[in-house]
Amino acid sequence: MLRLAIPLLFLGLPVWAADWTLRPGEEPLSMAELDAFEGRTLTFYDDGQSRYSADGAYSYTYGSGGTAFGTYRIAEDGSICTAFDHGFNRCDLFVRRDGRLILIDEKGQRFPVRPDDGS
Repeated sequence: MLRLAIPLLFLGLPVWAADWTLRPGEEPLSMAELDAFEGRTLTFYDDGQSRYSADGAYSYTYGSGGTAFGTYRIAEDGSICTAFDHGFNRCDLFVRRDGRLILIDEKGQRFPVRPDDGS
């Protein structure tokens, strides 16, 4: 019975792999920097907000309203993988370039994060 249960545990855990193509000057965040996301909210230039809670909960609030909920984990490659409650899964890689924090999605699109206002 246990042999059957263990593989079933992994069915609910999304597995992703992305080939992150970095541009010159882009440096992935360290694990310590990623761990520091815990309890933070990052705001993007479209007013969308990513919230990384201490218990692994995640929410994304759209600039136009509405929120998507899920859970996140930091993958071995340094990406942050999110499993949304509505069934969508994705991984993103955060990098720094010229002092700016940038999210790169699996499609290679880049979304700069607004500088923290200190609040």
